[in-house]
Amino acid sequence: MAILPIVTYNDPILRETTNEVEENSDELQELIDNMLETMYNSDGVGLAAPQVGEKHRLFVMDSDPMLEEDDVKYGPMVFINPVILEKKGNKVPMDEGCLSIPEVSDKVFRPETITIEYFDRDFNKMRLEANGWTSRIIQHEYDHLDGVLFIDYLSTFKRRMHKKELEAINSGEKKVKYPVAAKD
Repeated sequence: MAILPIVTYNDPILRETTNEVEENSDELQELIDNMLETMYNSDGVGLAAPQVGEKHRLFVMDSDPMLEEDDVKYGPMVFINPVILEKKGNKVPMDEGCLSIPEVSDKVFRPETITIEYFDRDFNKMRLEANGWTSRIIQHEYDHLDGVLFIDYLSTFKRRMHKKELEAINSGEKKVKYPVAAKD
């Protein structure tokens, strides 16, 4: 397995819509393993393929570190060609950050519960209803597949508050504990 560099927020691939994964392959399985390794190495709880420069409708996650002791634990999960079928419940504010926007976080309002269909890494069709942190992480990573970043949910005022941090990422001045591939 390899630790992949994570592209930063100014890379155009993060604003593109991804392509469906057509078939299982050794290359896909290697990418999944590398994405999980990269996510854990970066102390992340989710990572989408565009964040490592790949235009696949694919993300990995492990919400367990964010959960309470009595919450349902899922361990590492792989979502291939996911489709959110339903969002329900109140829009709840929670702090979100992103490995592609290192050390920037802010409150984002998202529906409390989602239902998602996807293929797991063995291409078994799955359906999951999730809430809390698991739902939050799924929605965040799912957005990456459609070229949406969490900062897009912030008001103009909030984005201005983060301007210096974003410029530091853009210029490469922001030092990060994991490999990044800042756009030249």
